Amino acid sequence: MTAHSRILNAFTVDVEDYYHVSAFARKIHPTQWDHFPSRVVANTHRILDILERHSVQGTFFVLGWVARKFPDLVRDIRRGGHEIGCHSFWHRLIYDLDPDEFRGDLRESRDQLEQITGEAVLSHRAPSFSITEQSLWALQILAEEGFTIDSSIFPVRHDRYGLKGAERFAHRIDTDRGGIWEFPPAVYRLWKWHLPVSGGGYFRLYPARFSAFCLQQSNQGHHRPFVFYIHPWEVDPDQPRIAVRAATRFRHYVNLSKTEQKLDVLFDRFAFGKLSDSLEEYERGLQSLGQHVKRIDYRNVLRGPVGAQIPHRSRSLPAERREAAAVERNEVPS
Repeated sequence: MTAHSRILNAFTVDVEDYYHVSAFARKIHPTQWDHFPSRVVANTHRILDILERHSVQGTFFVLGWVARKFPDLVRDIRRGGHEIGCHSFWHRLIYDLDPDEFRGDLRESRDQLEQITGEAVLSHRAPSFSITEQSLWALQILAEEGFTIDSSIFPVRHDRYGLKGAERFAHRIDTDRGGIWEFPPAVYRLWKWHLPVSGGGYFRLYPARFSAFCLQQSNQGHHRPFVFYIHPWEVDPDQPRIAVRAATRFRHYVNLSKTEQKLDVLFDRFAFGKLSDSLEEYERGLQSLGQHVKRIDYRNVLRGPVGAQIPHRSRSLPAERREAAAVERNEVPS
């Protein structure tokens, strides 16, 4: 076993269909989703089979709309020992919503998942990593709603997402409504730039050995775990083609036929597990060295003009969620 393979990294899946992606939003309205042939069940099972073959458990951020339409798929994921996370209900970009709209969508998705699994859902990923400088207020709402882990802030510059200068390794964020883990998608530092290497189209575009080289810098060079992400449609080269502009078409369809082969290379090189397990092992390792998780205080940022617009919507959390959130914050639940 190599040195970097001993660190438990997080394998994550954003469970959505090919017609849900943000790049197609101008072509396909949510009212049209039911008009397209769905492939999310078969493709998600393909990923589940890959993970079973490699004895890997991961975190599946399930779109609420998918969960409502295919509840047995959520049960199958959970039955495989995987973690269920929230990926919104309607796949709307957070910076296009106001705080009340975001909270409503978040609750609708979370409640749908919890109804199916009978378990608290504590992890969140925004559609298209859309917690940006314009939507940092979402972190405060997530903490208030009892979420303990977020994986939505991409420390890169991109036309749809990203937060320049953001912390690139797992850390804790403090807000006025509580604390929350932030586990960003992996990037490789190249001089002063952050090169995205954490999955998705980047993984399909780069040679597998290059991706592995960049990712191992987190484990071997910095002794930190990384987050990898993928979508079920990325293992489906036969999916229907949507007529979009050339750049969007390239991003979505490049090297779909090579994804599974590249995943095999990744699983041979690195150790993967659930998001929560990766963070728990990371924090335990730091404590054994007498070190602490980096904390970033966003309270002053969120007290600005945008943060002041966030309405407080307290609610009575289910006991399981309240206790899990309290344990995460190192508190004793009342």
